[in-house]
Amino acid sequence: MPTSSPQIWTRCVAIGLCLVPLALPAADKPVTPVAKPALTVSVVQPASATLPVRISANGAVAAWQEAILGAEVAGLRIQEVHVQVGDVVRNGQLLLSFAPETVQADVALARARLVEAQAQLAEAQGNAERVRALHGSGALSQQQITQYLTQEQTAQARVASAQAQLDTELLRQQQTRLVAPDDGTISARTATVGAVVASGSELFRMIRRSRLEWRAEVTSPELERIRVGQKVQLLTPAGATWRGQVRMIAPTVDTATRKGTVYVDVLGAAKGQGGATLRAGTYVRGEFDIGASTAITLPQSAVVVRDGFSYVFRVGAEQRVARLKVQTGRVVGERVEILSGVQPADRIVAGGGAFLSDGDLVRVVAGTPAQ
Repeated sequence: MPTSSPQIWTRCVAIGLCLVPLALPAADKPVTPVAKPALTVSVVQPASATLPVRISANGAVAAWQEAILGAEVAGLRIQEVHVQVGDVVRNGQLLLSFAPETVQADVALARARLVEAQAQLAEAQGNAERVRALHGSGALSQQQITQYLTQEQTAQARVASAQAQLDTELLRQQQTRLVAPDDGTISARTATVGAVVASGSELFRMIRRSRLEWRAEVTSPELERIRVGQKVQLLTPAGATWRGQVRMIAPTVDTATRKGTVYVDVLGAAKGQGGATLRAGTYVRGEFDIGASTAITLPQSAVVVRDGFSYVFRVGAEQRVARLKVQTGRVVGERVEILSGVQPADRIVAGGGAFLSDGDLVRVVAGTPAQ
């Protein structure tokens, strides 16, 4: 008796006894569950864009030229200091005053010596005129005539010497007032009221014309691509952006680091950052703008970084994703350059790749490009 399907055998009487199988409904077959998408995503395609070509470097900001201002007269006492660190000064502005009493006394003494020498010269000139009038008369010997004429010349020399001494003392009197040799900003001060300083002692340091420069450290191969006049962007630790321009490239390369120095004039803060401050001594990063080139780009949100490598997820025909390892390059705004790993026709997950794994099923948002 077959037992392959559920049946009930019934007994009936017609002409004779017979067994008639009565079929029952077949049992339900097992149904395979439908896979659910791991994530709902939108897709993008790699796009071609023109990106700037830049060289990044680090370096310190320094004064374009720093003037050291010191005492020219020895042994004078500082009477008053008129400026402080950070003050912006003009050419000829008074910075410091020395006590002038000692120098004024020396000037008065030099003037008196000049007057005395001038009186002696007047007497010697009178004697010389009379001697010249008697010349040839025999009233005076030749020796006496020569003596009087020599006295006149000596008196003239004494007057010249006294005048030079007076000029020196007047110069010392001018040096009791220390003035700015150029426009600029006071960057350091060691002058103290009441101190008696020696000649040549440093009293102030001044950044000439308040100009700063960035001294970028650039490798030898990159140095060959930089030219005088190229534009530069500087990024401070506070996030402010400054504009610059290459002024000079060092003719030598450091033998230890194999890097050369590029001198960049700092032109000013970028638009909208007028209140930003850049100080000498700050170590900043900068980028040299050396041109532009065409590149394949994707949104930064499409790139996932795992274990130090960059990946994107490509959506296949069956809405399953494949993880692709890519090499990234320049980053401009919200776009990142893709150097290798994708094709222009690939459909790439635009965001949320961090929650996906290779082979996951996804649901593509309606309206996203299918190509």
